[in-house]
Amino acid sequence: MIKQRLQDDVKTAMLAGDTMRLECLRGLKSAILYAEVAAGKRDEGLSDAEIESLLAKEAKKRQESADLYAKGGAADKADKELSEKAIIEEYLPPQLSEAEVAAVVDEVIAQVKPEGIGQMGQVIGQVKSRLGTAADGSIVARLVKEKLQ
Repeated sequence: MIKQRLQDDVKTAMLAGDTMRLECLRGLKSAILYAEVAAGKRDEGLSDAEIESLLAKEAKKRQESADLYAKGGAADKADKELSEKAIIEEYLPPQLSEAEVAAVVDEVIAQVKPEGIGQMGQVIGQVKSRLGTAADGSIVARLVKEKLQ
């Protein structure tokens, strides 16, 4: 479904002459194709959940690049990366607030009953499996660490 929506949006961007959007969407289609080939799923394609995960990684790459460009004084390049990130985020589920993520972290901690910071990875893994791409991994890790200390 996401893949078909991307294809439709590529056509729309082409007809509208929106070169920035078109370039970004073509890059996403390419990343999906590459992942399909790498996973040996070229014929059947990736599931929507796998595509969402891939798109979340692509959005994170854009954010990291924008941060580096901003530090280097290249504001125009940083703006381009952030614009691409915004386009990618249109295909992702809305991000949960920090309070919503904290509530899930509390639930998982209550279930797992970790002995301390040594089991942080186990708690993070379970939180991420529950929330998928709806929560930023860095926020999850920070909240788990705070609660386990």
